[in-house]
Amino acid sequence: MSNQRLMEQLNETVQYIQSQVQITAKVGIVLGSGLGNLANLVEVEKEIPYTQIPHFPTSTVKGHGGKLIVGKLKNKPVLVMSGRFHYYEGYTPQQVVFPVRVMRMLGIETLLLSNAAGAVNPDYKVGDLMVLKDHISFFTANPLIGPNEETLGTRFPDMSEPYCKKLIEKAIHIAKENNIDLHEGVYTAVTGPTFETRAEYQLIKTVGSDVVGMSTVQETIAAVHAGMKVFAVSVVTDLGIRHEENVITHEEVLEAAKAAEPKLSTLFIELIQQI
Repeated sequence: MSNQRLMEQLNETVQYIQSQVQITAKVGIVLGSGLGNLANLVEVEKEIPYTQIPHFPTSTVKGHGGKLIVGKLKNKPVLVMSGRFHYYEGYTPQQVVFPVRVMRMLGIETLLLSNAAGAVNPDYKVGDLMVLKDHISFFTANPLIGPNEETLGTRFPDMSEPYCKKLIEKAIHIAKENNIDLHEGVYTAVTGPTFETRAEYQLIKTVGSDVVGMSTVQETIAAVHAGMKVFAVSVVTDLGIRHEENVITHEEVLEAAKAAEPKLSTLFIELIQQI
């Protein structure tokens, strides 16, 4: 897609959303697999199904909603994506990050991301939360490949701090106050939709990762490119293939995410109050 066409689509999408609701939020949230309950805690001003938003992809994965929510969490304005898009669904990396760019053009300055992930670190257990301090993106396509649109960001964005250290510090303090065990670790993104082989898990562990998942990194790259601050949390929903009898299913991932979701909601809501 040409830069001109991309900007035309972004502007059309932004104009449509602005015609439906006034956006005053500076904080955007993307909810991952099985983590949509936070959306139910929002004091809703407006819900817009993705199917009604020009140029928006649609969620095709079980456990993902399909609507943009404008409202408040404890009186703090937020813009929430209930359901995200994945490279493995057949979307291009540019389509995956299209909503992130729309959020930025709507005035969002801080992006909170959540995901369900498999543990690579042997000290992690199902239900644990891990705040992302860094990521490895070599195994999935970079959304900035292609002609750069200077109005969105620089050609070669610095990624030395993809996840905001100040927000991580605040989150760690909030977790302690609420008796929430919160790891800090590295997330490796893969394309999916297959869960990893035993050899792949070993490789990901060897390169220094703590969890592995199929989302988040492309969104982070686009957000940093656009000058946004990013904070991200993984919910550990499986332990990978560590034993011969261990088989992973998407249903089990969703069940584990749902069980851990209240801790994630507490963390996000309290963090948003401090932004």
